[in-house]
Order: sequence, then structure tokens, then C-alpha cells
Amino acid sequence: MGQNQQVQDWDLIAGLVDDHPTEGVYAAVLVPLYEIEERVHVLLTKRPMHMPTHKGHLAFPGGKPQDDDGGPVGTALREAHEEVGIEPDAVDVLGFLEPIHTVEYTRFVVPVVGRIAPRPDLVPDPGEVDRILEPGLAGLAETETWWHEEWEGRHVWFCDVEDEILWGATATMTRRLLGLPDRAPNGTPPAGRWQR
Repeated sequence: MGQNQQVQDWDLIAGLVDDHPTEGVYAAVLVPLYEIEERVHVLLTKRPMHMPTHKGHLAFPGGKPQDDDGGPVGTALREAHEEVGIEPDAVDVLGFLEPIHTVEYTRFVVPVVGRIAPRPDLVPDPGEVDRILEPGLAGLAETETWWHEEWEGRHVWFCDVEDEILWGATATMTRRLLGLPDRAPNGTPPAGRWQR
């Protein structure tokens, strides 16, 4: 393994965009990327069953904006610190993914992609995090690990991650991060795409 494999893993990131909405109120998530044993991993959390939305789902750390966040980057960094203890100063923002709408939440969500080195010391808040998962990017990039279904007219992607199921908006964000298509085989886009 070694340096060559690290470079190949970082090259899997193919869906970054430079811009994000600057007007309006948007929720935000941090897509935290860091190396474990010379391979690039992404952090996901499992939400507890007592949460008001997305109970038991896998998600990136994030949430609603606060007045003093200063925009989606501030929201994502604050929420990641609150939920899993990632220090905001440790995050190098690489860019954004296209904002996405979720079925259970009325605001669009801006995914902020950040590189962290070294691997952060994670301190999950038990009130917001049931479990931390750290799947490798290379495994998530394997198209045969994904499957899709139509749910009430929506195209939904699924992937097995550490004995859990990644699906819905977080699955779509993950696929976009890796440059995997988010369109259904018949060419229909998922519902609620943000238009620039």
C-alpha cells in the first residue's frame, strides 16, 4: 500500500463544486474525510431513534443554521464539533456538493466537504449520535455495492456500510462525492434537486 494508494483514494473525489447558495437559509452538513492506515475514509453517524427527524438513519454531521454561523460552512463546522468533536480549525474545506432536499426536512442542505489531518479524536454526543462509522472511500466507490429502488415516485440509492444501510439523501450525497450517477437507470433524477 502506501503513498500511491492514498493518492488514488483522494482522486476518487469527483463531485465537488466551487459555489454554494449565498442567499436564503440552508441547513448544512460536513462530509469529513481523513486517512486511516494510509486509506481515505469518510465519517458517518447513526442518528438515535429519539431524534425528531431521520431516526436511525446514517448521516453526515450537520443540521440547522444559527444566526451567528455566517453561512453553510460555519453551520457544518459548528454541528460537526457539537456532534462528534471535530475541531473547526482542523478542517480544510475542499469545496461543496450540490445542495440537496430531503423528504423529512423542508430546507435544502448544503454538503461541505472537508479534509482533516491527522485523523480526528472523535467524541460523539450521545444525545445526537448513536454510532460512528468510518467506511473507506474505495469501498463506497465500487458500483456493485449499491442498489436502488423506487419509493413513492422517488429514486433511492442504498449501500451496506458496516452492518447498517446507507440510503436516502446521505447516499445521494455520497454518490455525488464520488462522481457516481444519481439518476435512475431510466434517466429520472431524484426529486428535489437544487437548481443554480
